[in-house]
Amino acid sequence: MAEPLRHEMDVEVRYAETDQMAVVHHAQYVVWFELARTHLCALSGLSYADIERMGWLLMVTAVEVRYRKSARYGETPRVACWIERLGSRGLRFAYEVRRDGELLVSGATEHVWIARSTGKPCLTPEPLREPFRRLAGG
Repeated sequence: MAEPLRHEMDVEVRYAETDQMAVVHHAQYVVWFELARTHLCALSGLSYADIERMGWLLMVTAVEVRYRKSARYGETPRVACWIERLGSRGLRFAYEVRRDGELLVSGATEHVWIARSTGKPCLTPEPLREPFRRLAGG
């Protein structure tokens, strides 16, 4: 199996994302994870909005964040995202936030596929299996 596709993007730290010490608030990293994840999903050939219009949702079932160092106002850290595990009903995305190559934060989110029509978990939708397999390096 090939390496998973790794999407990387720069995120400029905005003042509204920081606390009184100009340090990025801990919850903001999860927002950056989501931003990188939606950009990665778009590399499958379908935006996340397209996937929702097709009738499926990716429900978050777990979030892990490990903080090592802080990002600060005025910096532009790089957020990386890739699929760490692809299952029959869900997947796990992994993340790293780096500044000048130095690891600041790492994490992961776990998701299950939900059929919008029923609101219940389902197998990976047939039209999405191959695009997400490619993202995962398969």
